[in-house]
Amino acid sequence: MLQLNTYEISGKAFLFALVCGGIISLNSCGDVPAEASWASKAPNIILIITDDQGYGDLGRHGNEIIQTPNLDRLHDQSVRFTNFHVGTTCAPTRAGLMSGMNCNRVGAWHTILGRSFLSARFPALPSALKESGYTTGIFGKWHLGDNYPFRPQDRGFDEVLIHGGGGVGQTPDYWNNDYFDDTYFRNGVPEKQEGYCTDVWFDEAIKFIEAKTEMDQPFFCYLSTNAPHGPFHVPQQFIDLYKDNSEVPNPNFYGMITNIDENIGKLEKTLERLDLNKSTILIFLTDNGTAAGADLNAEGQVEKGFNARMRGKKGSEYEGGHRVPLFMRFPEAMQIAVRSYNDLVSYNDIFPTIRDLVGMPQDPQSNFDGTSFITLLKTGAQENLKNRILITDTQREEWPVKYKNACVMRDQWRLINNRELYYLTDDPAQQHNVIDQNKQLADTLSQAYEDWWSDIEPDFHFANRIIVGKEQESVTLLTSHDWHSSQTSPWNQGQIRQAKIDNGAWLLQVHRPGTYFIRLHRWPPYLDEGYADSVPEGEEVSGGMPAVEGKGISITNAKISIGDQMMENNKSIEGKYFEFKVDLDAGPADLQTWITTSDNVERGAYYVELASS
Repeated sequence: MLQLNTYEISGKAFLFALVCGGIISLNSCGDVPAEASWASKAPNIILIITDDQGYGDLGRHGNEIIQTPNLDRLHDQSVRFTNFHVGTTCAPTRAGLMSGMNCNRVGAWHTILGRSFLSARFPALPSALKESGYTTGIFGKWHLGDNYPFRPQDRGFDEVLIHGGGGVGQTPDYWNNDYFDDTYFRNGVPEKQEGYCTDVWFDEAIKFIEAKTEMDQPFFCYLSTNAPHGPFHVPQQFIDLYKDNSEVPNPNFYGMITNIDENIGKLEKTLERLDLNKSTILIFLTDNGTAAGADLNAEGQVEKGFNARMRGKKGSEYEGGHRVPLFMRFPEAMQIAVRSYNDLVSYNDIFPTIRDLVGMPQDPQSNFDGTSFITLLKTGAQENLKNRILITDTQREEWPVKYKNACVMRDQWRLINNRELYYLTDDPAQQHNVIDQNKQLADTLSQAYEDWWSDIEPDFHFANRIIVGKEQESVTLLTSHDWHSSQTSPWNQGQIRQAKIDNGAWLLQVHRPGTYFIRLHRWPPYLDEGYADSVPEGEEVSGGMPAVEGKGISITNAKISIGDQMMENNKSIEGKYFEFKVDLDAGPADLQTWITTSDNVERGAYYVELASS
């Protein structure tokens, strides 16, 4: 079993501490004012983040095919950052956006395997805003933990409507969700919805905005779409816009983005109707490079589609993996000029910048991995952004690996994997390695990486443990999505249907000593299906194929290991689950399960319920 240091969330997080994610700034102390003195009233904040949409998946960024008129208009009305960087996949970016710390530091360096949780050791942006008088809401994708203390309602959100896991149809998500007429979790309770997922998120966000405006409450609305992440399901009329164009790699993907754009237009009309533009900051960004807007060759260069002249896409350490749009539109009263900046900034900077924009007090002990760029916004220049160094990497491992898929950035220079150096001004597609001609600079960037790694490595060993036995989550439903394993866990419902053979352990923290019941399920317990039962295939879905029939498996034996206890059971309850009764002490306890089929094959239980007696 894994032996790690453990932390439990404190009763009330202090407002500011070490904070922001995936990329880290090596000169994060900023020349920032104590408060935004020009703001007579706290501005509302709408933060929109889309999933897997790249820098080139916008009309204004040179894509002549994709239809994004509302995003193009927002671009024209906003401060634009053309050298803005995030993590290369979704959970790392979201961890940094919400916390203010490097994703590796907070334990979110993967999208599954229990390595997508935002550590409770660090305050989250919604908590900070809530303590400053904001009401907070999230609509869409969270992907930073589905159990206490990692859920959005545990991290400062007053109103929550989300899907489970990292995408619709993943293992923690409600069974059979397919983007249409799904069941989502409202403040932790499943609730049936009608309509396409992106439409639902925007409609619910608009209701939230209308209600808080009526109550004259400043609000933070986090609108985090799962689209255009795959599976690429979208209403047919959006596919039809692109299906006959041979230059489009994936018509469904473009259609999903145009649907997002249509919803942004709907949101804009709401803001105009409620006269909120004069009191609302609107921020738009994406979480990583494009997933399906370009087909690349083995070297990461575009063969089909559009990638804004960049090399690489989602998951890549090259520019196309982590350079994304950032638009920030401000009320006129803030007197922030609409223009473009090419200063090197990152999503680590968003939390500290919002803090300064809304005038939240600064804790003298606070220290961000990111840097507030409020001085840049106010004056057009900021000294501590010049020659700053940023680092991003792609880990996707149980434990981070030094130098793995790493990019060290300074201005237009990129050191890749400690062996390639590119100067983007002359070589935007990163085709010409100039490390031999620039040894001194390469050594400087390499040393910056060494310093960065030494700084964050101690944090790898603080376990993000799911806490059980707390009233906030009386019954804990664990899924294989969050197994700790050296392999890829069954993270989506398609793998569950196929009964993927795999196993791993959950890292738990027992809050209250006592007797607990542990139930091992083949299917989500709310389906009330047995191990040997098959489940029907999914419904027909626009833009995709229905989910295949789920096969039952014949179980002869089950066993668990929790803490230092091993237990075995060969009698199920009505063929539906195997139950264990166990006495647990308070403290860390790793849980692993084994179910054995009649053909003597072992796998872990995909769904496990755990509750105190």
